[in-house]
Amino acid sequence: MITILEKVSNFLVIKIKTGYNLCILLYYLRKLGRKLMATMTNNSDRDKALGLVLTQIERNFGKGSIMRLGDATRMRVETVPSGALTLDMALGGGLPKGRIVEIYGPESSGKTTLALHAIAEVQKAGGVAAFVDAEHALDPTYSDVLGVDINNLLVAQPDTGEAALEIVDQLVRSSAVDIVVIDSVAALVPRAEIEGEMGDNQVGLQARLMSKALRKIAGNIGKSGCVVIFLNQLRQKIGVTYGNPEVTTGGTALKFYASVRLDIRRIQTLKKGTEGEYGIRAKVKVAKNKVAPPFRIAEFDIIFGKGISQVGCMLDIAEQTNVVTRKGAWYSYNGENIAQGRDNAVKYLEEKPEVAAEIEKLLRDKLDMGSVPFPTEPADEDEEDDLEPEI
Repeated sequence: MITILEKVSNFLVIKIKTGYNLCILLYYLRKLGRKLMATMTNNSDRDKALGLVLTQIERNFGKGSIMRLGDATRMRVETVPSGALTLDMALGGGLPKGRIVEIYGPESSGKTTLALHAIAEVQKAGGVAAFVDAEHALDPTYSDVLGVDINNLLVAQPDTGEAALEIVDQLVRSSAVDIVVIDSVAALVPRAEIEGEMGDNQVGLQARLMSKALRKIAGNIGKSGCVVIFLNQLRQKIGVTYGNPEVTTGGTALKFYASVRLDIRRIQTLKKGTEGEYGIRAKVKVAKNKVAPPFRIAEFDIIFGKGISQVGCMLDIAEQTNVVTRKGAWYSYNGENIAQGRDNAVKYLEEKPEVAAEIEKLLRDKLDMGSVPFPTEPADEDEEDDLEPEI
């Protein structure tokens, strides 16, 4: 409406300057006025029609079934900590609530450890966690060491893939669980395969199971705000000459429905003098991210018997952002040397929790301002496949 009035005003000014007489100006003014009234009436009718259809949709499908995006209480996706600060930074804050997350990688790369740390972080915040142990391999002692409250952790060990995914669906529908971990997709064996013979050739059963289940539970996950983490294994495609021969199990449905996909790899074995191996260095590539920029890289140490070195993560990010500076072997904070060597710097921060908390606050403030640089890697050819799977 304002634009039309401006056009009318500009038109009159031009006509007056060019010497048009009053009768002609009044004719043009009436003509433009009719156009203005028609536009206003049309917009009013459209607004009324839109209001009626929105009311009808909410009456049929429930309040909140349709809304303007700007009416949402929080535009930013809420997250939960993953247990590794470097990974939280790479993810844009942490694991997104109400989304599906896939963590995949080779054996002994830290998949279960990372998932258990995420459970521990949710429990620390007062949330409820569930672990669907399809592999029947959960170690309560190790979980306890990582900070998991095993007394309040919900654990299911279903016999079939259908039972496991039905349990996940019911937990999510309840809206009473904050995080669910499924370990792992490869162990979700369809009932027909269990009841059949060893030699039966049953092609695509697991892929069809995953596709059907994810279609069913994806919407419920978004409504409940629950984080659902699928752990997955890698297989080798036969006959691949060019490109990456690795492929995850369970078909392509999980690739499509997952908002975040994390590729975790062991890149180094940690050794100390004559004491032998005491941990591994893991690298996580954010292969897919629908809530923040993808392809970022995060690295962290996993100490045997202790889990992810959270202080080590913080030190790496602090050095990367110049919150903590290093000259030679010496690490300094606020202009004062704190330790010589990385191991000693980690030990110093473990002994000074108040300093560690201060540094972590500075780092999270930098993340909120978007001033944290991240290393990235290019995507693989088959890493992003957002097409609806056929099976």
